[in-house]
Amino acid sequence: MHKFLANALLFLVFSLSHTAFSHEGEDHDHDHSDSQLESGHGWRVVRAIEMGTSGKLVHMILVDHDVHTDKTVYSAAINRLCRTDDEFCRIRFWSQERYIPEKVSLTTEQNKQLKAEYVVNKTAGIHQLRWSCSVNPVKGQCF
Repeated sequence: MHKFLANALLFLVFSLSHTAFSHEGEDHDHDHSDSQLESGHGWRVVRAIEMGTSGKLVHMILVDHDVHTDKTVYSAAINRLCRTDDEFCRIRFWSQERYIPEKVSLTTEQNKQLKAEYVVNKTAGIHQLRWSCSVNPVKGQCF
């Protein structure tokens, strides 16, 4: 029951911040894989890619396939990688490493395999967590 309530609360918090989604500024990518990458229980950063020369990173996360429907795993990664005072934070999640891209832009297949995406861009007024239907199978609330 506790796990259900935690997932419901997490869903509610991020649902309230639902806004339009944007892919702006993704023309040039720089991989930051050589630096120390974060990880936690059920997830790890595979790479962090800079969007152009903006200094803004997109964190590419692998979630253990066995727990890819547990939203608390995603919440733990978000809380570790994004601070509340960050102007920008973007995290993309997959459960199969072979689909994690080498650059910010996604192929059709990489996009199909995406499990979730979290974006904060305070300048643009965006604070959003989107789920794939395989993680959050609620009609109209998933991609």
